[in-house]
Amino acid sequence: MSVHPVRIGVLGCADIARRRMLPAMAAVEETEVAAVASRDVDTAARTAMPYGCRAVGDYAELVTLPDVEAVYVPLPVALHAEWVEAALRAGKNVLAEKPLTTDPERSRALFALARRRGLVLRENVMFVHHAQHAAVRRLVDDGVIGELRSFHAAFAVPRRPDGDIRLVPELGGGALWDVGVYPVRAAVHFLGAGLRVAGAVLTRDRYGREVDTAGSVLLRTADGVGAHLDFGLDHAYRSSYELWGTAGRVTVEHAFTPPADRRPVLRVVDAGGTREVVLDPDDQVANTVREFARAVRAADTGSIPRSADRAEEAALLQADLLAEVRRGADLGLAHHRPSFSGTEYS
Repeated sequence: MSVHPVRIGVLGCADIARRRMLPAMAAVEETEVAAVASRDVDTAARTAMPYGCRAVGDYAELVTLPDVEAVYVPLPVALHAEWVEAALRAGKNVLAEKPLTTDPERSRALFALARRRGLVLRENVMFVHHAQHAAVRRLVDDGVIGELRSFHAAFAVPRRPDGDIRLVPELGGGALWDVGVYPVRAAVHFLGAGLRVAGAVLTRDRYGREVDTAGSVLLRTADGVGAHLDFGLDHAYRSSYELWGTAGRVTVEHAFTPPADRRPVLRVVDAGGTREVVLDPDDQVANTVREFARAVRAADTGSIPRSADRAEEAALLQADLLAEVRRGADLGLAHHRPSFSGTEYS
């Protein structure tokens, strides 16, 4: 029996919506693009035209459209909480770009609101839906690298042009919220609950921008596994992680935003030497959209899947870690004095 596709309204015309999410929503059979909103109705019309859907010039109108079942929120992070809450209160399921908010307690309140109303709320962390990470987990679980001792991850992109929203503090800009979320979420994905911040550095660049443009974070688990995470907005591109154990290590390049047609390569070093494990291509964007749509249809029957609880737990642990780093970094950006005891900030 066929299931009617989830009709999604898109709240804003951000680059990620136009390049990745809208094409995926139109391509997978589980979803349909119902409407696109922008505060500039001409922009909404241009974005909506390839999908033959409604163009709306007001966010509040879109979240109340009766034929929209779910809302995708790709707005700047500072606007997430307001519009996620508005959509939930209008009875819509929500898929929101990461991070969900910059305040863990606000995120908790939004997840609680979604549960009370029987709605699905997801933070759009797409890389966890790529099959390469399940393959890495199997290698670790099979003991290929021995007992896990440390996790290293990095995500950085070249310098953003002046005026880019990722450099505007009022919109929630900065490296931590934009690219730091990837290695932090990867640490959560592989190391799980119990992670704590052991040290952190966030730096502002020499051009006087009012946001952090680079950072390094050290996390630890209760049993002593460490995670060293690097990220930035003014770097040569890098997107990778490595799990290092007592008997070897496994490294993943193009870890966080691989093209759908790329064949992932896992580099494994163990007692037998170095080898490469080549995997089939996978489309993490389509996988994410499908998983969200299936969760929505499950919620329609009053049966939100266990995956919803796991996604919420991961999102909130990530939120707590990011907030702990940010609190210390606020002092560092104000005083520019590194400390070498406890958490470090510069």
